[in-house]
Amino acid sequence: MWVSRREKTSDLSFSSSSSFFELKTATTMSSLSRELVFLILQFLDEEKFKETVHKLEQESGFFFNMKYFEDEVHNGNWDEVERYLSGFTKVDDNRYSMKIFFEIRKQKYLEALDKHDRAKAVEILVKDLKVFASFNEELFKEITQLLTLENFRENEQLSKYGDTKSARTIMLVELKKLIEANPLFRDKLQFPNLKNSRLRTLINQSLNWQHQLCKSPRPNPDIKTLFVDHTCGQANGALAPSPVNPLLSMPKGGGFPQLGAHGPFQPAPAPVPTPLAGWMSNPSTVPHPAVSGGAIGLGAPSNPAAMLKHPRTPPSNHVDYPSGDSDHVSKRTRPLGINEEVNLPVNISPVTYMGPSHGQSFSTDDLPKTVARTFSQGSSPMSMDFHPVQQTLLLVGTNVGDIALWEVGSRERLVLRNFKVWDLGACSMPLQASLVKDPGVAVNRIIWSPDGSLFGVAYSRHIVQIYAYHGADDVRQHLEIDAHVGGVNDLAFSHPNKQLCVVTCGDDKTIKVWDAATGAKQYTFEGHEAPVYSVCPHYKENIQFIFSTALDGKIKAWLYDNLGSRVDYDAPGHWCTTMAYSADGSRLFSCGTSKEGESYIVEWNESEGAVKRTYQGFRKRSAGVVQFDTTKNRFLAAGDEFVIKIWDMDNVSLLTTMDAEGGLPASPRIRFNKEGTLLAVSANDNAIKIMATTDGLRLLRTFENRSFDASRVASEAVSKPAISPISAAVAATSAGHADRGASVVSISGMNGDTRNLGDVKPRLAEEANDKSKIWKLTEISEAAQCRNLRLPDSIRSSKISRLIYTNTGTAILALSSNAIHFLWKWQRNDRNSSGKATANVPPALWQPSSGILMTNDITDCNPEDCVPCFALSKNDSYVMSASGGKISLFNMMTFKTMTTFMPPPPAATFLAFHPQDNNIIAIGMDDSTIQIYNVRVDEVKSKLKGHSKRITGLAFSHALNVLVSSGADAQICVWSSDGWEKQKSRFLQIPAGRNPAALSDTRVQFHQDQIHFLVVHETQLAIYETTKLECVKQWVPRESSAPISNATFSCDSQLVYASFLDATVCIFNAANLRLRCRINPPTYLPASASSNVYPLVIAAHPQEPNQFALGLTDGGVHVFEPLESEGKWGVPPPVENGSASGMPAAPAVGTSGSDQLQR
Repeated sequence: MWVSRREKTSDLSFSSSSSFFELKTATTMSSLSRELVFLILQFLDEEKFKETVHKLEQESGFFFNMKYFEDEVHNGNWDEVERYLSGFTKVDDNRYSMKIFFEIRKQKYLEALDKHDRAKAVEILVKDLKVFASFNEELFKEITQLLTLENFRENEQLSKYGDTKSARTIMLVELKKLIEANPLFRDKLQFPNLKNSRLRTLINQSLNWQHQLCKSPRPNPDIKTLFVDHTCGQANGALAPSPVNPLLSMPKGGGFPQLGAHGPFQPAPAPVPTPLAGWMSNPSTVPHPAVSGGAIGLGAPSNPAAMLKHPRTPPSNHVDYPSGDSDHVSKRTRPLGINEEVNLPVNISPVTYMGPSHGQSFSTDDLPKTVARTFSQGSSPMSMDFHPVQQTLLLVGTNVGDIALWEVGSRERLVLRNFKVWDLGACSMPLQASLVKDPGVAVNRIIWSPDGSLFGVAYSRHIVQIYAYHGADDVRQHLEIDAHVGGVNDLAFSHPNKQLCVVTCGDDKTIKVWDAATGAKQYTFEGHEAPVYSVCPHYKENIQFIFSTALDGKIKAWLYDNLGSRVDYDAPGHWCTTMAYSADGSRLFSCGTSKEGESYIVEWNESEGAVKRTYQGFRKRSAGVVQFDTTKNRFLAAGDEFVIKIWDMDNVSLLTTMDAEGGLPASPRIRFNKEGTLLAVSANDNAIKIMATTDGLRLLRTFENRSFDASRVASEAVSKPAISPISAAVAATSAGHADRGASVVSISGMNGDTRNLGDVKPRLAEEANDKSKIWKLTEISEAAQCRNLRLPDSIRSSKISRLIYTNTGTAILALSSNAIHFLWKWQRNDRNSSGKATANVPPALWQPSSGILMTNDITDCNPEDCVPCFALSKNDSYVMSASGGKISLFNMMTFKTMTTFMPPPPAATFLAFHPQDNNIIAIGMDDSTIQIYNVRVDEVKSKLKGHSKRITGLAFSHALNVLVSSGADAQICVWSSDGWEKQKSRFLQIPAGRNPAALSDTRVQFHQDQIHFLVVHETQLAIYETTKLECVKQWVPRESSAPISNATFSCDSQLVYASFLDATVCIFNAANLRLRCRINPPTYLPASASSNVYPLVIAAHPQEPNQFALGLTDGGVHVFEPLESEGKWGVPPPVENGSASGMPAAPAVGTSGSDQLQR
């Protein structure tokens, strides 16, 4: 061992000294050096630098990690096994060592023989085993003779050799005995008993000591580096130039925690994230100052307080180092096998895109080329944005400060507001003076929040206004912020520390971050030397950051801390530049126009901070600043030369142009919807054109006949903005804004609504006419009354237990009760240009070329008696699934089992991915617990106890940061997803006279507003409000009716699809749980079908609100859509007694109103 020999040499050199004191000091230092290695090992383990930990163990020879050694032997990583051993012993060190190496090499040799790999066996014999011939020649000859046998088990001594796995296990027992008996391993098998984070504690104590030596110690010193001694001499302590590999630069890592009596030092600065690292090749040596708007700590983006709330519950077989209560996940940690999934940024939109790497093909037919709508806005559009969920809702901001909300499907302008200051008295004097001098105000940016519950407007004068959107035309004032001196040039929403924020920039050369709930300023970033033109918040590898661009062409990047810009780079054009990521967050682009009119679109290499490619096709002199957008992870678009120019992201040459049938300005404003099926384009004469793909035209048709009132009724489920955290204080603040809104000084108009009586009267007349019509429930009893397709099932399956559409909407995945998965894929062809799931074209039952099936582990269990469950990853690449046995992780492309984990008991009964961290999974168990499991580090983070029977439903709200659970005990629980504490619980209101089964499933699913959720039980459907856990609406079938088997929201949360044990399917308005359409069994079941055939599960298409699928007890899967001539399921029932004024209260249980099922 090189370390041991070096230590001996060091000791000899000191012992030759004449001083006994020097000899004693040398011995002490040698011991301290050894202990320092242990401290470093503990630190590396806490930060999950697994490979580095084991490398240091091997190179130092101080600690032999038996658990790691066992894992490598079990996995047959023989080269790593011998390399690791070489740090502690050699073959000829002693007889124990010789025996250890012999057993390992013999096992490797036998495995090669067992695979009939003679060449490999000969190589092992010559290179690895021949060394033992000099010690026992007869044994070596006997080993050699095994090559002559067809099966080495013919040798009497090896006749009991089993399979590889059992042989390795038996050998490990012998190896452990040999290692424990080997004197070279003495004192190296036990790790010292250290307190958590001991190295951090020592460093903090050292910093305190340094601080005490300061000539002028400050009360709250700011520690920015460990590379030089701390001193308070300079103002705030100058930040040393960033080293290439800083000691503590770890993702999500970092900071030194507060240690009470040890000192007042703040956590160390957050590291520069990998996406920014390459941009810092020439960082400024003096950082730009940043002023905090509140008491925000100087730590990494992750919340240290939240970390401490997460109990660390390692698996029972985990015998690694003692480690601190840390949730740090390093990018260097080896994942469990989800290589693509774990590093993906979280897309909180419900629509997820698959890039070309998944085999998806694109053509120019995927672009919205058809002009489907043209609207007159009344003033020139400056900024537009489609709703992230309801993808036909378009926000528009104009050059005179107007904002409008259009339903482009029905061609209706739902909202028009003129600019006004809500509270002029609260505004700064410069703003008041400028408005008096010149009241003209333009909208620079209008944008939805990620979940569509809020939208923000940045004006050319100081002001930012945030509105709450409650569905249809219900837009309410939420926050007004006097944000910047001069114009507010850009606005964006971000989600640092699981808290929704608003990011703004302005003419005053600053970027500011505001709490979206309260309007409190959290950060001010200073450093630009020119007005800041745009901001682009993003996150990668769990690190949040903001790109900003200024009118001098500088690009800077900021973390949410007070340490200044991490990037100082020049943008092509050196003037007006905007930046944007592709939809999947993997590629970064910028578009800019110089003062001379030269425009550029480029893609950036984030790892190097350099331009990767520059796209060609702009005219020499653009007339105005060019705007751009991205779509489908494939295309770039920009408005230039009176057309829309399109590029393929992978090709610098111009792909095509679209003129939108003419009438476009020189540099039109453009905006795609989330799926890229619609494109809004500003046109001449204050017009807006909506261009559509084939899918987009179909989407518009579904809304074409929808009346305004039906839309309003259906959207009443949205009752308040999804702001985190929700609290009484926030509610009070919102109410305060609403109250004062009636009395504010108006710059133009009293209420900001320019609709006159002429606009309103026709609508009132229409309402009266609608109510005068006699409403009738739509009954469907024949196949010709709807579109229905039974999917091909050449592989006969048992009953369908679980069913889900893929996130792209192009496939359906089913899990049958015999633990086998089935995947149906629709192909893009002439009959189905979109490639999406449809009842018009049958899909193919897909299997990989290997022919293997995705089959769950069913060891020691009968899958027919178990509760199956699965969850699909956001990019459709992986599925986690269980059927009473271990949880399996499958690759959806190959059907291969990536890994299995969590063997029963207890068995998993429900799985749900965390919406903001793909590595975190909530696992419901049949022992009534919920385990919060981190896939990447293979660790249970928390174990939640609150139910008394098995878990049957789990749903996350990313807006409220909660997890809602339901169980077979008919109980609902709400848990905080920050610290996993239980917040509320409530039992279902079981209707009188109903006796549900002892283990009746209760399902939960969040509404798109992320505040209300659907509860499904065999006795009822109910809508609950989360923060108060109150039932706001309940529907109960008649006592003579069949029980409910399953139910789900449509993708837009406007409908509820419910299936029953008598094979009936009912479709409800989600807002009031009023029945609007009923599909009777003869519609899709043959007359000869058994009464035991009925739907067990129901799934809604992720993008088509009127499509759903059923999984039946006979193994069949059916897809349903209304007739194309109808476009929707039935007619919504009339609104009675003002019930559409909000989420209605729950009626008396067991009522027999008109919305009851008549059977």
